[in-house]
Amino acid sequence: MTVFRSLMIAVVLATLGLGAAHAGSEAPAGYYADQKVVYHNDGGLDGAAYFKRLLGNLRNYVEAVGKAHVEIRVVSHGDGVALFQSAVNDKEVAARIDALKGIGVRFLICANTLRERKIDRGTLYGVTEDDVVPSGVAELARLQGMGFAYIHP
Repeated sequence: MTVFRSLMIAVVLATLGLGAAHAGSEAPAGYYADQKVVYHNDGGLDGAAYFKRLLGNLRNYVEAVGKAHVEIRVVSHGDGVALFQSAVNDKEVAARIDALKGIGVRFLICANTLRERKIDRGTLYGVTEDDVVPSGVAELARLQGMGFAYIHP
């Protein structure tokens, strides 16, 4: 009975992600192959909370796979551009964007959104001319065609 009980506890812990297999946030060396991913940022349903989850997901992804083994692009369009508007006054969000850029995450902004919403690129936190792509949706498709896996958190 004790062996059965121990086995059941181990199964429950593993299912909940609490067992030894999930003890650390870093994967064993060689666990993940080199990766290219594109995150689709359209603002989500809850704005600021969505942006904080997005930035956390990005950080966690790089930490899990390793900076040297992942290339990440984040394509922002529509309501997703508000991330860069909010970062102008929200120092925490700005710092998180800067930290992600510092580890190689590239943020791309849709020119169609800027034009249609009459947003001046200069009013967006940390966005340069090189960060603006003609179409956010077309950029998502272009990157997928180049082998980037699509993620929409």
